[in-house]
Amino acid sequence: MNEEIEIIMEETTDRMKGAIKHLETELSKLRAGKATPALLDGIKVDYYGVNTPINQVSNINTPDPKSIIVQPWEKTMLGPIEKAILAANIGLTPINNGEVIRINVPALTEERRSQLVKMVKNEGESAKISVRNSRKWANDELKKLLKEGLSEDAEKDAENNVQELTDDFIKKIEEIVEAKESDIMTV
Repeated sequence: MNEEIEIIMEETTDRMKGAIKHLETELSKLRAGKATPALLDGIKVDYYGVNTPINQVSNINTPDPKSIIVQPWEKTMLGPIEKAILAANIGLTPINNGEVIRINVPALTEERRSQLVKMVKNEGESAKISVRNSRKWANDELKKLLKEGLSEDAEKDAENNVQELTDDFIKKIEEIVEAKESDIMTV
């Protein structure tokens, strides 16, 4: 039975780590006033009929904190990349000079900062829900083991361990959200 408890704990930990990883991925897409290639993550370009991530058809650089340069590997991709950036509706306007696409990242307004903070909090809440769902799954699995002959004490100990794990991951989520909020609110 101890082996089954360990498997449940391991699976629960993996699920909770997945929630943190997803949160970090989503938050990296929210801009905090600084130019970063991650702002263009998730944008797909029509590359000879195939939807391809923008970073697989071009080099993306940030020469300074206020601009992004997208340099396609093929000149014919300038138009499709420009269209894809506009269609992504991320609030950035590409400037095509025939060689590269330059994107100026404007400073955030106070209103936009508040919107971004709300988005960050929503992502954090989604991650917490995911962690709690993992806890529920683990507790349900432990109840099944209890019916199969696991002692009540062992089940209670395992439930306590799951709760400690949940508390740790929720604390990590809160720290990540707090850090991103302060990053956004810093002018």
